[in-house]
Amino acid sequence: MESRGLTCPKRPARATGRHELPADTGHGGSGPQDRVPPGGGPRDGGHGDRGRGVPRTLADELRTRPDDALAALLRARPDLLSPVPNDLTQLATRAGTRASVVRAVERLDRFAQQTAEALAVAPDPCSYETLRDLLTGDEGPEPEEAGVSGGSGDSRSPEEPGGPGGAGTPASIGAPLPAEERAAIVAELPRAVATLREQALIWGGDDRFRLVRTARELLAPSPTSPSPTGLGPTVQEATSGMSPGRLQELLAAAGQSPTHDPVTAAAALAELFRDRARMAALLDGAPAGAAGVLAKLTWGPPYGEASVASPTPPIGWLLDHGLLLPSGPRNVVLPREVALHLRHGRAHRTPEPFAPSLSPTTEHDPQVVDNTAAGQTFTALATVEELLGQWETAGPPVLRAGGLSVRDLKRTAVALDVSEPVAAFWIELAYAAGLVASDGETDERYAPTPAYDDWLRLPAEERWARLAAAWLPATRTSGLVGGRDSRGRTLAALGPELDRSPAPEVRRRVLELLATLPHGAAAAPDVLLARLRWERPTGHRGAPAPTAAAPGAATPSGSAPGAASSTPGAASSAAGATSFAATWSSAAVPGTASTAASPTGAPPTGGFPTGEDLRSRLARWAVAEAEMIGVTGRGALSAHGRALLERHPDEPTAAESDLASAQAARLLAPLLPEPLDHVLLQADLTAVAPGPLERPLAETLGILADVESKGGATVYRFTPESVRRALDAGRTADDVHTFLAAHSRTPVPQPLAYLVDDVARKHGRLRIGAASAYLRCDDDALLAEILADRRSAGLRLRRLAPTVLAAQAPPDTLLEGLRAMGYAPAAESAEGDVLVSRAEAQRTPPRRPPVPVPEGPPVPDATLLGAAVRAIRAGDLAATAPHKPVVAAEARSETATGSRAGAGAGSRSGSGSRSGAGVGSGSAAGGDRLPRTTSADTLATMQAAALTGSNVWIGYVNANGAATQRVIAPVRVEGGFVTAYDHTADEVRTYPLHRITGAAELAEDAT
Repeated sequence: MESRGLTCPKRPARATGRHELPADTGHGGSGPQDRVPPGGGPRDGGHGDRGRGVPRTLADELRTRPDDALAALLRARPDLLSPVPNDLTQLATRAGTRASVVRAVERLDRFAQQTAEALAVAPDPCSYETLRDLLTGDEGPEPEEAGVSGGSGDSRSPEEPGGPGGAGTPASIGAPLPAEERAAIVAELPRAVATLREQALIWGGDDRFRLVRTARELLAPSPTSPSPTGLGPTVQEATSGMSPGRLQELLAAAGQSPTHDPVTAAAALAELFRDRARMAALLDGAPAGAAGVLAKLTWGPPYGEASVASPTPPIGWLLDHGLLLPSGPRNVVLPREVALHLRHGRAHRTPEPFAPSLSPTTEHDPQVVDNTAAGQTFTALATVEELLGQWETAGPPVLRAGGLSVRDLKRTAVALDVSEPVAAFWIELAYAAGLVASDGETDERYAPTPAYDDWLRLPAEERWARLAAAWLPATRTSGLVGGRDSRGRTLAALGPELDRSPAPEVRRRVLELLATLPHGAAAAPDVLLARLRWERPTGHRGAPAPTAAAPGAATPSGSAPGAASSTPGAASSAAGATSFAATWSSAAVPGTASTAASPTGAPPTGGFPTGEDLRSRLARWAVAEAEMIGVTGRGALSAHGRALLERHPDEPTAAESDLASAQAARLLAPLLPEPLDHVLLQADLTAVAPGPLERPLAETLGILADVESKGGATVYRFTPESVRRALDAGRTADDVHTFLAAHSRTPVPQPLAYLVDDVARKHGRLRIGAASAYLRCDDDALLAEILADRRSAGLRLRRLAPTVLAAQAPPDTLLEGLRAMGYAPAAESAEGDVLVSRAEAQRTPPRRPPVPVPEGPPVPDATLLGAAVRAIRAGDLAATAPHKPVVAAEARSETATGSRAGAGAGSRSGSGSRSGAGVGSGSAAGGDRLPRTTSADTLATMQAAALTGSNVWIGYVNANGAATQRVIAPVRVEGGFVTAYDHTADEVRTYPLHRITGAAELAEDAT
């Protein structure tokens, strides 16, 4: 049926206030469970929980946790260690800051995030049973009672009969979850709760879960920032600005007794909405069209546009009974309690307790996968060598803003015979490996680095390992090349704006997911992406915040006053808290089954769904790049690719990477073909290299012939220009014949021998020198022929002697002009010797590879975690351990002389008051204040503690003037120094007594 009177706008007209949530949500459903979920309740027997009772704050709960739990917290949230907190109170405060909480929430998996979102709309505190009911909802009816509403939610469109907004009752808006889905949620909820507790996002026992305040503010619904659950404000929040008389009218219309104040009126209305039976009876009396209005708002956004002053009959009835509440002159909101009833008590439309499974779509022979990947590694090495071979003689210039120009990128792509995105990948890979950099000259250009020469001397498998080890942790993202930055500027290859911190994590995770599959199995790309999206949802907020229509906006033509047209998809917009617009099409990813054999297929940037988030694009690029570089083959992870992912936790990070690379190289070596020392010469002036050639042979052949085609076999073509190039490089015709005969498995074809001899015979007959330029030849007839040729007019030649012509063009221009006319001139020196023309290989000064930009603080190792936990424990002991009160010497002096009378007595009394303050500062009530005692009292306390072996609380000022408090165990006191075991530093230290502000004995030994 047609929905009437409601439009779901983008933003409500005004923001409602935020109040405390009601004490109980009363979601119905199954009763409390009999068991305490593992990891979900408070920890027992933890460090320091003796006599503390129920924790009142997060800091109190952290004190009950054992050391390994604190280490797990710091490992999961390494930003809490920058710098190391002084004590557990500071740790808890830092764990509640907005930046830290946002980072922690964004790193939760989907179900843990949904659990936190449910806690944000639950009472505070919330019991485990209430949280469970919010995620599972009500129990579904028996099959014979279910009718057409079975399944997990109602995904039908509003136009379908019986669907939301169709010809049905409000009870048909949503359906309870099936029993198996509810059981899955119940089974996984303890893990999600344990995850939230481990990361200090919740605290308290199973009967009093408390979400940290910042997380609640982040995830709870508000008019300007909707909740991922799609729920709106509570009745108490939505009626905060409503008049008391209007509240009593709502109660009367709902058949409730009046109350004496607005607070109890709102509470009574909320209690009615939470009562399943009374709500069902109330909704049975709803007029036609009310179900469609409620269906639009049930799953969010909860705000709709409708005239409050002159509503249509369905909206008027809902407003009169409090099922909709006004949030502005032309906006209404669905209260949270009403939405939960319509949702059968469920906070989320589609809970996701389990990660999507990785089901391989194709199975390949593992040997085929390894061989395919090895073939790709050979192609990768050849491409990088060809790229840098070109740049070592004619490197492209560096843009003023940094990076490679679009024209040079296109030229490089044409030379490599690949697309521009693929060329950008190879360029960035060489840069990440430290093989190319800018030369730093005035006319700055890119050129190979000295490390390139060392890399060339390595075996093929080690060269590949160097490239793969540079690619895996790189934060520079070649897929961004050609896009736009925030200021609309084009992102250039080798430019400064290509770093994306999540890239290494996404890249490694994609490969780790492939590694979980059997060897030779390839998962569909959309399956990989679905798993990544579940593990790391892209945000903690759902659809964009609603935007309110302007007050007084005109209604659509043809509709009644106060009515507006429906907004398609409004019900589903908020349900996609972390939904994505499109799935991953394998056609957009090179290296899948269709492009596995060729890295020059579809570019890694093509075919992406519009508006896709960065992490999804990074995952696509990771799959494509892994195939091009040879880590995967036919979409499956190779054996050497698996070795590249191996972790060695006992080794430092750099050594761990080196070990993994070395193992990958060892596995790759048997798969690579041995370099060949021969080619096959053919009569059509071509040479076929049936495999990789030895480096000296490849270099010489690259000068003597041009590469015509690449692949499993490389085809070289001999031309007059290529042979002349070899002669210009200093080789003679005899050298060329000897080289061809020595490296050909077939006889040298006669056409090739004739070509070499013919070019050699012509080569050097014409000699060019610098006058501006002159042309010399023993054959005066040949010079006369050149003078008579019209093509030589631009050279402006004139005869000086029978065998000498002068030109007004420079020698290099004259040389190129005569070659274009079909001659084979040679340049000569001032002494008349032929000049060898070989391009000089350029090298930059030594350069280091770019350093990856990390995403936040690095994960601390076990040593750092252990030291940090000990320091925090010791600092907390110093801050919280009870200690005996200290009576300063000044106070005792005042007590002894306090009986004096006269005018001075008042002065001394005032002094005594100040002394009393000083005593207080040295007492156990000091909190964060440092103890203050005289030098004599400090020395006496230290000596007594050294004799009894007790601990002492001291205030200490270091050489920089920084004051700290510590708990120490004095061992020796002599010469103005105290030697003691410092619990904070966990070591024996020596302190000058004059830097100790005061000392107090601990009331009990808490260490």
